[in-house]
Amino acid sequence: MSRDAVLDTRRVRMRSASSALGWGLSALAFVVLAFALLDIMRLVFVRGISALDVQLFLTPTSGIAGGLLNAIEGSVLITFGALLLAVPVGVLAGVYVSEFSREAFARVVRFVADVLVGVPSIVFGLFGYLTLVAGLDWHFSLAAGCITLSMMIAPYILRTTELALRGVPTELREAGYALGASQANLVLRVLLRECASRVLTGILLATAISMGETAPLIYTVNWSNYYWSGHLTHEPVAYLTYVIWSFINEPFASAHALAYAAALLITLFVLALTLLARLSLNRLTVHRSA
Repeated sequence: MSRDAVLDTRRVRMRSASSALGWGLSALAFVVLAFALLDIMRLVFVRGISALDVQLFLTPTSGIAGGLLNAIEGSVLITFGALLLAVPVGVLAGVYVSEFSREAFARVVRFVADVLVGVPSIVFGLFGYLTLVAGLDWHFSLAAGCITLSMMIAPYILRTTELALRGVPTELREAGYALGASQANLVLRVLLRECASRVLTGILLATAISMGETAPLIYTVNWSNYYWSGHLTHEPVAYLTYVIWSFINEPFASAHALAYAAALLITLFVLALTLLARLSLNRLTVHRSA
C-alpha cells in the first residue's frame, strides 16, 4: 500500500471517529435535556393534577388561597390583546422585509427585529412602565401589558414570516408573475397560503412566549385579586404566571397548590393550541390536495 493510500485511510478513520464522537455527544446532550424536560413535566403534571379542584375554575384568588378564575381570565385577555396587536404588524412587516429585502429600510427593519429578539423581557417591562404606566399615566393596566407584550413578540412573528416566505420555491413566484398576478395578489393568494403552516408556527411561538412571560407584566400589569371590570387603563389584572412566580415562594401549602395548578393550566393551554393548529393545518392540506 502506498503512502498516500495509508494517509487517506487514516484520514477516513479520524473522520469516522470524530463523527462518531460528535454524534455520541449530541445524543448524550439530547438525553440529558430530555430527562430534565420530562422531569419538569412530571413534577408539573403530578402536583398540578393533585391541586386541581372545581373551585379553581369558579372563584377568584383570595390572598394566597381561593381559585384561579380571575388569573385565567387575565391571562386570556393579555394574550389575546398582545396577539391582536402583534400578529398584523409582525406578518405585514415580515412580508415587507421578505419581498423588498434589497431596500435600505427593509434591512433596517430586519436589523431592529434581530436586536429586539435578543433584548431581555424585563427591559421591555421597564420600557412599558416608564412610557405607558408612568409616562402616559395609565397606571398598571391591561392596555399597558398588551402593548408591552406585543412589542416583545412582534419581532418573532416578523422573522418567522420572513423565513417562511423565503422558503417558498422560486417557481411559484415565477408562475404567478407569468399569469399576470400583481405582487399583492401573489403574496396573499399564493405565497402566504403555501407557507401558512410556518407562519402559524411563528404565531404559536409568540403565543407561548406571551403566556409564559412574567417580568414585563409585573412592571405594567401588576396583580389583582378581582375580576377585570372592563377598563383598559388604571386597573391591574390578574394572570397565571404571577401566581407561579409569587405563590411558590410562600410558606403555605395552599399557595403552592395554586402555583402548580397555574403551571399545569398554562402547559395544557399551550398544548391544546398546538394540537388544534396542527389539526387545522392537516385539514387545510387535505382540502387543498383534493
